[in-house]
Amino acid sequence: MRPACSLPFVLTAALAVGSCSSGPGAPGPLPAHLARADSIVSAWVADERVPGAVLLVSEGGRTVFERAYGWARLYEYDEGQYGRWTSDAGEVGGRPGGIRRVASPREMTTDTRFDLASVTKVMATTFAVMLLVDDGTLDLDAPARAYLPDFGGAGKDAITLRHLLTHRAGLYQWQPTFYHAANAEEAYAYVRELPLAWGVGEGRHYSDLGFMLLGRIVERGSGTTLDGFLRRRLWEPLGLRHTGFGPLTEDVAVASTSHGNPFEHRMVHDSAFGYRYSGDPDAWDGWRHYTLAGEVNDGNAYHAFGGKAGHAGLFSTASDLVVLLRLLLDRGEAGGRRLLRAETVDRFLASTGDGQALGWQVPAWAPDGSFSHTGFTGTFVLGVPSRRLAAVLLTNRQNVGLDSAWAYPDVGPLQREVTTALTRP
Repeated sequence: MRPACSLPFVLTAALAVGSCSSGPGAPGPLPAHLARADSIVSAWVADERVPGAVLLVSEGGRTVFERAYGWARLYEYDEGQYGRWTSDAGEVGGRPGGIRRVASPREMTTDTRFDLASVTKVMATTFAVMLLVDDGTLDLDAPARAYLPDFGGAGKDAITLRHLLTHRAGLYQWQPTFYHAANAEEAYAYVRELPLAWGVGEGRHYSDLGFMLLGRIVERGSGTTLDGFLRRRLWEPLGLRHTGFGPLTEDVAVASTSHGNPFEHRMVHDSAFGYRYSGDPDAWDGWRHYTLAGEVNDGNAYHAFGGKAGHAGLFSTASDLVVLLRLLLDRGEAGGRRLLRAETVDRFLASTGDGQALGWQVPAWAPDGSFSHTGFTGTFVLGVPSRRLAAVLLTNRQNVGLDSAWAYPDVGPLQREVTTALTRP
């Protein structure tokens, strides 16, 4: 754990805890853009809109700000209050994912690891595809069936890797694979047999299923597991010691996330919630009933993929993630060593329309050329090439539980406010 340091102002509710750094040199006033970003995150934590956070900012290839806020674990599962979505009555019994405040909250530090959720899509799977495209092993415009010979028919023959990376393959956005699968092979078989929800290329429809397929394509192309390939080709060469798929051991400092999976329970049981499942919602009852820490929140990644999937499952720290962002900002070079060709990086970060690059998202509220991605657990990574700026903002928003509308705190405004604070004149 890194030592704590004093904050530039006092926060209420004793939530200004954790370790912090404002870059090398003697302590002094923060530059205005860093002070603005720091103030924004501090206020969100002080108001308990999120239990805790870590913000890291890099400019010109060096860290200029790093701070931990609040608590890595503030609430825990309370079986006595736990509520489930009931499809027959259409009502909520009790609190959704009932929780209680812990007697001794666990402090957030800059070394805390986070469940990255969908940031896995870019920090793991997209990087793996980039490396294999760079090698000439994968072709972005080849059909998926070139690497998965049994994936085809019913319109799927036209799906390319580019379609999968840009969420334009026409696949369902989400389905509970764990209702049909206890391992990755069974999950793939289920996804393979699903009909298309849209025509191939018919608009952008963000899809976890597409990245499940990309994870499998990486394994077929590399001849090894997704995590094994990334460890050998990316994480170890970059010296990343805190990045990998879970579950994590008990001695690792990790931010707690949800209290079971009440949100996904409703996704299955409530047909009006926006994720239609045509099967019997009561055909499976393996729901978790405890607070998750070091164990991936995503039900598909946990139950069907053993924690290692192309769409979710990666854990990391802000300091490791910024190294990966710098690799992209430096167009494939790190420490004088080239890991990716510059043209490959440019190709993947170029906008394809609809706020989407290859794997990466293109935020309309950031400077031109920026790239980013978010994760359901409350994570966010951003690169701004024009400023050689990288920002990592990690929160454990799920630890406060669901509100009465079955929603977790919306951290989208926080992410946009911090981005604006860091990039405006």
